[in-house]
Amino acid sequence: MGKINTVSTNNKANNNLYVIKIGGNVIDNSENLHKFLKDFTSLDGYKILVHGGGKVATQLSETLGIEPKLVDGRRITDIETLRVVTMVYGGLINKNIVAQLQRFGTNAIGLTGADGDFIRAKKRPVKTIDYGFVGDIDDNSINPQNLKNLMDAGFTPVFCALTHDGEGQLLNTNADTIASALAVTLSELYDTTLIYCFEKKGVLKDVNDEDSLIQDLDPQRYEELKLQQIIHSGMLPKLDNAFAAISCGVKGVIIGHSNDLGKLKDDKPFGTLLSKSK
Repeated sequence: MGKINTVSTNNKANNNLYVIKIGGNVIDNSENLHKFLKDFTSLDGYKILVHGGGKVATQLSETLGIEPKLVDGRRITDIETLRVVTMVYGGLINKNIVAQLQRFGTNAIGLTGADGDFIRAKKRPVKTIDYGFVGDIDDNSINPQNLKNLMDAGFTPVFCALTHDGEGQLLNTNADTIASALAVTLSELYDTTLIYCFEKKGVLKDVNDEDSLIQDLDPQRYEELKLQQIIHSGMLPKLDNAFAAISCGVKGVIIGHSNDLGKLKDDKPFGTLLSKSK
């Protein structure tokens, strides 16, 4: 596996790729999900969709009498929890999304990282906390040639938040991380934009004020806003990963509301655009 360099950069200009991740709050709202998937279908070029689905997994766990275990918002994935997230992520949510996309005209194919050996991960080592069957991704996790073959055949991949270790073990893996890794690796083959769609308009100066949107963000301004405590807490890991992706070849990263994705079709800006230093 690992990265390949068989496609020249001259070909990338004609090969736009959107890697789009949707959060659980979009999945839980059927109206928002319906609009998002319709807009997703309208986008030209190659597309990959990545999703999680934490709330549904938690609800099913409670129904089955399996107590969800979270540490700092991160799910501890014991064997019973792994069975639940496999059913929910790889089954219920993934196939519902695929069925909706087929309805709108996108020839989607629902996948885990194990399918087609697309994404391998390594089980997270035990340090102070044992996260169980959780996968960590490295630079060689994504199989770009297999993904290119699939997309060239006319299919649109829809990945849930499950990978595998190559030894027969499925692993629960962060969907944001999967999306970023896909975008970075495939940026060698395509002109790639990474998009995180969730329930906010983008990166906000005031999390309670949707009109306080920061439209453009480069590394220098990001550092300034962090020092001023305007950007803090939960947005930091997402933004750190986003700028890391840009430094590794991704053209740009957009963070915005799922309802605004359709603006891309009309070349209208939405959300917060992250880019390299000017």
